[in-house]
Amino acid sequence: MIHQILKDKPTKLFISIAAFFVANALIAECIGGKIFSLEKLFGMTPSNFSLFGQSGLSFNLTCGVLLWPLEFIITDIVNEYYGPKAVRRISFTAVALIAYAFLMFYFAMGIPPADFWIGSKKDSGVPDMQLAFSGIFGQGMWIILGSLIAFLVSQVVDVVVFHKIKKVTGDKWIWLRATGSTIISQLVDSFVVLFIAFKIGNGWSWQLVLAICLVNYTYKFTMAIVLTPLIYIVEKRIEKYLGHDTAKQMKLAAMGKTEELFTNIPTAG
Repeated sequence: MIHQILKDKPTKLFISIAAFFVANALIAECIGGKIFSLEKLFGMTPSNFSLFGQSGLSFNLTCGVLLWPLEFIITDIVNEYYGPKAVRRISFTAVALIAYAFLMFYFAMGIPPADFWIGSKKDSGVPDMQLAFSGIFGQGMWIILGSLIAFLVSQVVDVVVFHKIKKVTGDKWIWLRATGSTIISQLVDSFVVLFIAFKIGNGWSWQLVLAICLVNYTYKFTMAIVLTPLIYIVEKRIEKYLGHDTAKQMKLAAMGKTEELFTNIPTAG
């Protein structure tokens, strides 16, 4: 049976997409502790603007946002060919593995360090490796909780909006359903993570939460537009790999009963 599964192109494609989706999400969480200046990245002076009464704002973003737009593109691709049930499956898998990873991070931080290792990087400007290790991997629990809940909620929103648009547009205008669903779900993601992590967890004012949310969403909104052509590039590669007939059947199945996906699609490889 395993040979049959490994020869089936739709199955192989789903496994590859799911693996990249989970890895991308985990990497985004791991690098999310670093804050960078978007203006400095492009050689500009950090801006200084005000929103909702909050002054001194600029585009300081977590490195995690560099990868999260890809997650929503992958979601749209999976939605297009495999349907909402498949999106839910990879989303819950990603959340479970991220939670497991952070559990292991905290376990690793609690293990007594070897004496020689603590000062092993003093010559490189790191006086205490244990503190450095804990500082990198020890994100606050509210941030982790907020990030995971925001991810799940935004994925559900993305799926719902994507299929509502697709019911109206049919097989045309993939840019509209992909970009439209991403723009809305990114707004939800930006707000939920800040609300849980900083409004509930740290007592930030509503004005500050909304201001930071708008700054983050501006970047995500822009990236959703910029990355729209990538949807078409990926779709063409998938259709070339699967074959036009198989790809068409998968899209029809994705709009109907997702659970029939792997039984109704003929083997393409």
